[in-house]
Amino acid sequence: MQGSPPTFGSTVDHLRLDADDYEDCYVVGDVHGCIDRLEALIGRLDPAPTDLLVFVGDLVRKGPDSAAVLEWVRDRPNAYSVLGNNEAKVLDGATTQPPISASDRSYLRDLPDVITFDDAIVAHGGIDPRTPLDEQDAGTLTEIRSVPAGAGYDGPFWFEQYDGPHRVYFGHTVLEAPYVTEHAVGLDTGCVYGGRLTAYRHGDGEVTSVDGRFEEWNRPADQIVSPSSEHA
Repeated sequence: MQGSPPTFGSTVDHLRLDADDYEDCYVVGDVHGCIDRLEALIGRLDPAPTDLLVFVGDLVRKGPDSAAVLEWVRDRPNAYSVLGNNEAKVLDGATTQPPISASDRSYLRDLPDVITFDDAIVAHGGIDPRTPLDEQDAGTLTEIRSVPAGAGYDGPFWFEQYDGPHRVYFGHTVLEAPYVTEHAVGLDTGCVYGGRLTAYRHGDGEVTSVDGRFEEWNRPADQIVSPSSEHA
């Protein structure tokens, strides 16, 4: 997919990557400290060192080993992540779980609010479809689910109203299955809640998933979204 590069305002920490530097690009959903599930997914994908791995945030919390997930991502030069709301909670002191080392805290502090490559956008929450990109704020990119904001899982969801022009990869909103349309790809399929951990190959749209941590969902049914999509 080609087009003009997405641009953001000066208040947003934006990391621009050159997709031409990589053979393939995989975008990975919310890992939430589930290092065994991440390793299983990577085993399925078998990415080369020349492939790009971009995570939609929420590497940490709720699962058993956030530190191991951070180490895995941080130590690979071809792996990047945006800031998720759970990283923000750790940095803001809103939670002391999991305990984070000084080096891990420094890594989290340097995570960008948004990553772009080609004409694609990776943001943990997503974007406000009513607002130009250069007027989006960092909090929206990390936290948004519904429009107007504040309705949470009651919707309507931003990704059901967004019609481009860029494609946005996002997590944060827990989905029963990957949400895939021309302009939005949702990849939080509830790994830590008994769902799946999912990756999407940017070039050809291949979806790869592995089973999540628990045998069955341990999240309220009204907080698991089943929107219509090409991969419902």
